[in-house]
Amino acid sequence: MKETVAQAMPPGFEKWCRRFDDVFSRQAQRREFRNYLGGLLGESERKNISQISKNTVGVSYHKLHHFITESPWSASRVNERRLEIMNICRQTKHRKNFNLIVDDTGHRKSGILTEGVGRQYIGEVGLY
Repeated sequence: MKETVAQAMPPGFEKWCRRFDDVFSRQAQRREFRNYLGGLLGESERKNISQISKNTVGVSYHKLHHFITESPWSASRVNERRLEIMNICRQTKHRKNFNLIVDDTGHRKSGILTEGVGRQYIGEVGLY
C-alpha cells in the first residue's frame, strides 16, 4: 500500500532540492532526484528503489530505476553541490575543531539479497 506522498515532506525539502536543480539537465531528472531523496529520507524500513516506489504515491519503479542506472547525471557534481551547501550553512560549515560525523552502521539492515545485509554488529542494539 502506498503510504507517502511528496507533500508529506518537511516544508524545507523542496527549497533544499531546488539548490540541486542546475546539476540536472532535464525536468524528469529533477523530479526523480526528489523522489529518490524523499524515499531515502522517508519512513520505509527498506531504502531501495523497489520499496521507495511501492511506498510512495506517484513514484514509478521504472522511472526511478532509469534515473539511478541510465540517466546522464553526475554523482560527483551532486556531491560537490552538497558540500558547497554544507559549507554555507552555519550548522554544518567546515571550521577549525569541528567534525561532522555521520554513522549509519547502527541502522539495522534487512533482506537477504542485497550486499551488506547479512550478519552485522550493531553496537547501539548490541546484536549480531
